[in-house]
Amino acid sequence: MLSIYPACFFKEDHNYSVVFPDLNWLATGGKTEKEAMNMAVDCLAGYLYTLQRDGDEIPAASSVRDISLDEVAKELDADAKDAFVNMVSVDVQAYARDHYEKSVRKTLTIPAWLNEAAQAKKINFSQTLKEALLIKIKS
Repeated sequence: MLSIYPACFFKEDHNYSVVFPDLNWLATGGKTEKEAMNMAVDCLAGYLYTLQRDGDEIPAASSVRDISLDEVAKELDADAKDAFVNMVSVDVQAYARDHYEKSVRKTLTIPAWLNEAAQAKKINFSQTLKEALLIKIKS
């Protein structure tokens, strides 16, 4: 399902800042307009995916006509001169499959005795490695 939210793009020096007023002022940016748009899609997908995964309420999207660049710029203490509003859309489920949930195959080497002992206990190697890696990266 497609999710569509208005985003405010502000040109600042040689970069673009992007803000989603409907999503707690979620922000990202890029060096070019194209990069800023790509980052906005990625940012939107990640934020909505996290809300869905955690069971949090997903805010309703405003209409592009309801976004006042002057008000947003004032809130951010930004210059609205070269700013614009653009709708950013993403299929969160498809994006998550491609970027967050996609599995990759890894080849590893363990001692033969450890392999035999784990197989005898019907240990799922992939699940065990995933759990161990999560513990390791969180510490």
